[in-house]
Amino acid sequence: MNIILFGPPAAGKGTQAKRLVEQRGMVQLSTGDMLRAAIASGSELGQTVKDVLARGDLVTDEIVIALIKERLPEADAAGGAIFDGFPRTVAQAEALDAMLAERGSGIDKVIRLKVDDAALIDRIAKRFAEQGRADDNPETFKERLGVYNRQTAPLLPYYEGKGKLVEIDGMGGIDEVATALDAVLDA
Repeated sequence: MNIILFGPPAAGKGTQAKRLVEQRGMVQLSTGDMLRAAIASGSELGQTVKDVLARGDLVTDEIVIALIKERLPEADAAGGAIFDGFPRTVAQAEALDAMLAERGSGIDKVIRLKVDDAALIDRIAKRFAEQGRADDNPETFKERLGVYNRQTAPLLPYYEGKGKLVEIDGMGGIDEVATALDAVLDA
């Protein structure tokens, strides 16, 4: 089963994906984690990614698609993937559909975690204080949220038109959201 966890930064996608990896053996393909690893490597690509994220912009489709494509064999071996933070644009969604179709697969469900912007800003301020991640700087986060709303939210009608979109309330506690997510996956 291939699923996309959809929602703005700090909606809880990563938390839920990690739980699904542990409990269901799925592979999490988190572009955020992949991009942070590129930055940590100190490579030229990593420096480019670091500069883009510091501005609050999205990394180019070509870079993100290449990172995802590299990891698809691992997802195939596990019987499916959780796409976390990807796709972020309609072009990326179309590229993902094509990559999966080449492998005789596709997206089964797109699960949108619905949260409100004020709650996200509170989550980010807390995470920034605890972890100090540069991309969680509150000012940078506000730009990331704006970019999400302008560029990524248009994916909702794309997946709704394919009959794959399911929405759950992402404002509850971790366990409450997990229960709702499991109900969608087990339906």
